[in-house]
Amino acid sequence: MKAKNRFDSLMHAVCVGHGYCGGRHGDKFMHVTDFIPQAGDVTADQFVEWVFLAEYENESERMSPRWDRHRQRIRDFFVEHMGSDVVDASQLKWGVKG
Repeated sequence: MKAKNRFDSLMHAVCVGHGYCGGRHGDKFMHVTDFIPQAGDVTADQFVEWVFLAEYENESERMSPRWDRHRQRIRDFFVEHMGSDVVDASQLKWGVKG
């Protein structure tokens, strides 16, 4: 069986574990990976915001305080799986070893 990389494991926790797999925005499906830049540092907090941006088209839904515990848990997943609260964007790709 192929071992998962850190990002694959993170996305498993976020999507399968918490149900944040992206959402429909008009006629387009959005996923957190649509917001990750090609290069540069990405913080855990940025990643969390992109998860919610992908999930909820409506800003009031996206920013609702009722999701605060989920935001914190996803942030914790990022640090746990990526090994830091800041990583290079190149590590946030499917199948990248690291």
